[in-house]
Amino acid sequence: MNKDTVLIIGASGQIGTDLTMNLRAIYGDAHVVASDIKSAAPEVMETGPFEQLDIMDEARLHEIVDKHKVTQIYLLAALLSATAEKNIELGWNLNMRSLSHVLDLARVGKIKKVYWPSSIAVFGPSTPSINTPQYTVMEPNTVYGISKQAGERWCEYYNQKFGIDVRSIRYPGLISWKAQPGGGTTDYAVHIFHEALKSGKYESFLSEKTTLPMMYMPDAIRATLELMEAPAEKIKIRSSYNVAGTSFSPEEIAAEVKKHIPHFEMTYKSDERQAIADSWPQSINDNLAREHWDWKHEYDLATMVEDMMQNLKKQYK
Repeated sequence: MNKDTVLIIGASGQIGTDLTMNLRAIYGDAHVVASDIKSAAPEVMETGPFEQLDIMDEARLHEIVDKHKVTQIYLLAALLSATAEKNIELGWNLNMRSLSHVLDLARVGKIKKVYWPSSIAVFGPSTPSINTPQYTVMEPNTVYGISKQAGERWCEYYNQKFGIDVRSIRYPGLISWKAQPGGGTTDYAVHIFHEALKSGKYESFLSEKTTLPMMYMPDAIRATLELMEAPAEKIKIRSSYNVAGTSFSPEEIAAEVKKHIPHFEMTYKSDERQAIADSWPQSINDNLAREHWDWKHEYDLATMVEDMMQNLKKQYK
């Protein structure tokens, strides 16, 4: 019988709901503790333990870990790209201090495994933008990207110096029908579905040909779980793995949405997020993730749009 107990920090965010429910299916409801500074989705609150947690409160974190005898932590709490640019100090403090709190728990032996997500934001305008490799120039020019790059270095450091089993994925833009966008630059690819179904039109804050790496949430959750369940000897990168799904532009996703809603109209009016998007890769090379722990994505643009439409149409009825 698996005796591990998992704590998810940031369970109310874009990834948190899906990840919590998937982990509860694996470990059992009572062994997956959801936590956030605010309440989570009803299915999370009603199916297992929930603790209110401000991750900046280190004493409260220790209290929860001791109370539930936590052995693994998934640290999802973060201030995302566009939001962090509007509050630089909070973005840096939250993104870095949360990680140091969790890594220190592992260093003193209180937990045995850590998951912390990085992002394609670690790359920058000097990074090769097509088929961006695992190891390349990384000169991020956003608060979010700088904090994620620093976090990767800390994860690798704690693994090398203290033997901490820490694992990470550089998420591309994530798309989900279950959660509202969380302040990211790629959020147009979630907004477009809601607005298409509500009004039949959408104004994109990115230009029509801005191509970015994206991933459908089921693939992102599966990648996360497969990485964490893989034998430790297969995890050869302890900073963060490149992982890819599909790449597309606003005009390409608009054309796919139009197949489901023929009267849909897309317009474009770039804002400050355009500069952030322009500094990121257009496509990602994830050969090492595929080689080391057998990663493989399942959803392309067409299958993702079809699944999004099927699920959101039920909500808007």
